Amino acid sequence: MPRPAGALPADFAEIHPDSWTEPFWLATREHRLTVPRCTHCGTFRFPPGPFCHACRHQEVEHVEVSGNGTVYTFTVARHAVVPALADCVPYVVAVLELDDAPGIRMIANIVESDPDAVRIGSRVELVWDDVDDQVTVPRFRLVD
Repeated sequence: MPRPAGALPADFAEIHPDSWTEPFWLATREHRLTVPRCTHCGTFRFPPGPFCHACRHQEVEHVEVSGNGTVYTFTVARHAVVPALADCVPYVVAVLELDDAPGIRMIANIVESDPDAVRIGSRVELVWDDVDDQVTVPRFRLVD
């Protein structure tokens, strides 16, 4: 499957999961977006971490979410500060609010979309970037 238009280079960053992030990355390989939710109070917590910010409990369940959401804020990079990104500009980095994970915000690229069309409040949907046979990254595109 081809990588999404606007995705950053496959070798740009390495992903090194730890015990808290590994379930997220394993799910992405199966094209499933999951968000940890505290089993004690039900608070979603993202990025994954050892303690619930609401009640300080550690136990979580990984809840699959749709990947539909809204742009909370964003920036368009038009200058490649890192030479490896020269062929990728302009690209969009956004903070997204997911519809079915209240209270969390996720940072991701918006791909397959005109960077000048992105607005705060724009609707987005999930697309998968199969970087290689071990790494799949959730990205998002604008919804008309």
